[in-house]
Amino acid sequence: MNDVVLRLSGIDPQSELAKVIAKRADIFELTQKTHDAALRPADPGGLSHAMRAAIACRIASLNGDAAFRDHFGAMLDQAAPDETERQVSDLDFRASDPRISALIRHADLVAANPRSASGRDIELLRQAGIAEADVVRLSELVAFVSYQI
Repeated sequence: MNDVVLRLSGIDPQSELAKVIAKRADIFELTQKTHDAALRPADPGGLSHAMRAAIACRIASLNGDAAFRDHFGAMLDQAAPDETERQVSDLDFRASDPRISALIRHADLVAANPRSASGRDIELLRQAGIAEADVVRLSELVAFVSYQI
């Protein structure tokens, strides 16, 4: 089973735990498929593969998860990011571009404090010029990465 969660958890494939997990392989298989669809979709829309990896890296950093941060960082490197996309992965980065700033603000908010997110936050994304389909894509990405971590 080639699964990001199992690989990053350090579970010995020959261990008793791995045997128990194998009985629920369907859940891990679906999680892996969702990982691939969220981070490397065939049609990324207005969120490039690099931007998706950068946002995922941010979320991992917000959660203090070094293994996932490194995993998403490697995905970011593979996606050949531009300078802004690379900077998005840095929690200290403050974007001057309103679109990038809105993406970061929303991802950070929903990943760190989802209960405080409201319809107004979606409206801020729209006001920054983010297309409706990309609002959905961003929401799916943040939800999945938060689940995976």
